[in-house]
Amino acid sequence: MTKHHYLFLLATTFAVLLLSSCRTPREEFVYLNDMRVGTSYPFDDTYEATIHSNDRLSITVSCKNPELAIPFNIYDGTFRVSSSGNITAGTSDAEKEGYRVDVAGNIEFPILGTLHVSGMTVSQASNMIARKIEDGGYMKDPIVSIEFLNFKYTMLGAVSRNGTFTVKGDRITLLEAIAQAGNLASNARMDRVMVIREVDGQRQVYAHDLRSKAIFDSPCFYLKQNDIVYVEPKYISKENETRGWQIAGMAVSVASLICSVLWIVYK
Repeated sequence: MTKHHYLFLLATTFAVLLLSSCRTPREEFVYLNDMRVGTSYPFDDTYEATIHSNDRLSITVSCKNPELAIPFNIYDGTFRVSSSGNITAGTSDAEKEGYRVDVAGNIEFPILGTLHVSGMTVSQASNMIARKIEDGGYMKDPIVSIEFLNFKYTMLGAVSRNGTFTVKGDRITLLEAIAQAGNLASNARMDRVMVIREVDGQRQVYAHDLRSKAIFDSPCFYLKQNDIVYVEPKYISKENETRGWQIAGMAVSVASLICSVLWIVYK
């Protein structure tokens, strides 16, 4: 081997080694990789969100005679009488905000007064209000519909979009929440997905491994109001990855230039 061939080979080897050392491998995320095709994995499909303090609820009462339900749908005591004599509840800012559950877990409901709803599911609170309306002799077979107006959760850590997200309705799974945040970031740890939840006035932390089917048995598979989801990073930031690729690119360019010069000089 001639001298110029030796120098060319040495410079090329140096460039390849430098590029390999600067490269950061991309993580391939495989969710639930211990599940088997054809095997059933049951989970609780009857989950209902529980009402807590500071929730805002939309509550609508209806029945076969709409006029009888009007007093229960007036948020601020306003109503309108049309030229034909029909009575309708007035629309106000209070109606848009719904009923706020106070720190004691109560709401102030028209006609019925103070109702304790904290700790109840939506269906339990609906049944309780319907029963009180019927027991009071106000109407028969009332239909009570309740929806959350401010069901939200927060995503932090190694996900594409950090922030607070609002849910339409009252049910979202942990996997759906991560998808809403744009999926995991390249530096996420799949085995360190934490859900921080308030339980009986205290914060509790639940750890999850997204590679395992055990997530279906977690009390946090369905998120609750104001849950915080934190995905732990691998301590390799995306900025460092980008910088590494930039340095590698510059090194390859310099090595290529050196090779070209040596080839010309010793040709």
